[in-house]
Amino acid sequence: MRVAPGAPPRDQGSTTTVTRVDIAQPSIGEAGNHALKVLVIGLNYAPETTGISPYTSAFARGLAHRDVKVSALTAHPHYPEWKIHDGYGRWTVSDIIDGVPVTRLRHYVPANPGGVNRLVSELSFGFRLLFARWGRPDVVVMVSPALFSTAIAMLRARLGFNRPVVNVWVQDIYSLGITETGMGNGPVAKLITWVEKTTLKAASGVVVIHDRFGEHLSRRLGVDPARIEVVRNWTHLDAAAPTDVAATRAHHRWPDDETVVLHAGNMGVKQGLENVVHAARLADEQNLPVRFVLMGNGSQRDELQAMGSAITRLQFIGSLDDAGFQAALAAADVLLVNEKPGVSEMAVPSKLTSYFNAARPVIGATDPEGLTASEIEAAGGGRIVLAGDPQALLDAALALGSDPDLARTLGESGFRYRTDVLGETAAIDKFTSWLRRLVTRTSTRR
Repeated sequence: MRVAPGAPPRDQGSTTTVTRVDIAQPSIGEAGNHALKVLVIGLNYAPETTGISPYTSAFARGLAHRDVKVSALTAHPHYPEWKIHDGYGRWTVSDIIDGVPVTRLRHYVPANPGGVNRLVSELSFGFRLLFARWGRPDVVVMVSPALFSTAIAMLRARLGFNRPVVNVWVQDIYSLGITETGMGNGPVAKLITWVEKTTLKAASGVVVIHDRFGEHLSRRLGVDPARIEVVRNWTHLDAAAPTDVAATRAHHRWPDDETVVLHAGNMGVKQGLENVVHAARLADEQNLPVRFVLMGNGSQRDELQAMGSAITRLQFIGSLDDAGFQAALAAADVLLVNEKPGVSEMAVPSKLTSYFNAARPVIGATDPEGLTASEIEAAGGGRIVLAGDPQALLDAALALGSDPDLARTLGESGFRYRTDVLGETAAIDKFTSWLRRLVTRTSTRR
């Protein structure tokens, strides 16, 4: 992402005001007696531009606009590059972001975030949370993942002197992710499932982003359905301004006679983007007018670039600012969600909300019975092909590129879904009401 030297980057798709106050510790959660006091705990926060960060940041900002006394505990920005951003990295520092006091805690950020390194990273953040100042919030909202830091924070919340209401906001089902991506099985999978189950059952409430998440938590992890609320992730980008498509395509060197298939966001294990590299290689071999573009960053980017170094119909673009990001989506012919074979129920890709906002057709290279496919089909916004089938991906791209009327119809349908179903105001209103009900319910029981 291109920013002025020394200036912190902005949240993708939102206007974020950051005031840096370098003090040892903030005073968190001090408020008038009548105001609901909420502490948001999450590993990712603005100015990170992808993944969970835009939702956590917008949620906290939305609470502040609803007369809630909200503060946040988070890490220094490091995702998806897995490197602490320039200008950050002190042991403890306080920001004011969109009126929300934000405390950043330094934790271990591995250059290679796989396996044990990822676990150590989460545990290090969890232990920082264990000894940080929380103040006296009425409600603590813990964002998961990261599961293990959430589990440590839950331990403090339940065994500490002040025992606030705790809501866990489940963005990914961690135990499913481990098994679906093949990163753990046997004893490892059982341990992670036990940690997730114990953590969620200890919560006063759990917010999930999809109905099927809620069903899994109640059926497989034993969470009381009465403690589960569904709040859909929303589109965190404003409606895109009119885009000069010709200028944008020229800027990125996208010829008019090529169908540009753009994948935006994290390049990690669960995305399985080697499938896209293989599809681009097939386009080269068959001399087809298709260009596959991978835009963003992530733990697998270097490996993917090395794999595709000789492929002419494959292009890599770094992260862009708000306007550049939206312009790139609008100027592409097709937007792509690609998932590793076996990934089905663990997550709903956050990029879908941005894709629907761009009013472009979407291809989902995924499990036809999985959450991603169900979301694209519910929106009527695209086509589904089998995960790990590069020829099917290439054929679908060619079909949409050669049928502009169909592409326009699918894009318009996705945008309607964004407007009618994925509105930010309604989602945060629902979340806020849920937190107030949790406080009332817990106070009554006590």
